[in-house]
Amino acid sequence: MSSPLKIFGQIVDEETRCVHYHTSKDVVAIKFYCCRTYYPCYKCHDETCEHPIRRWPKTKFEETAILCGHCQSQFSINTYLSAPFTCPHCKHAWNEGCALHYHIYFEA
Repeated sequence: MSSPLKIFGQIVDEETRCVHYHTSKDVVAIKFYCCRTYYPCYKCHDETCEHPIRRWPKTKFEETAILCGHCQSQFSINTYLSAPFTCPHCKHAWNEGCALHYHIYFEA
């Protein structure tokens, strides 16, 4: 079994919840396009990095960039965006409110 991915930011538990977002559904981490590093949220990225966030271009949405902190499965952006706020692997609920931040992470 491989070791878990390193998630950066102010993590509060092993399911990738952070000090900014930590409900039972906040278990998604995103690999940021600009630095190819996983963070639980844009606030964690901004507090850690000295560069601005670069959004994933639509042409790269098939790349693996989403991690379910509950089961540690990774998904493409397209899979994540088409999932009904539920992990396709373990069926754990994801926070619907994350959709409010898609414009920060992904090209429209």
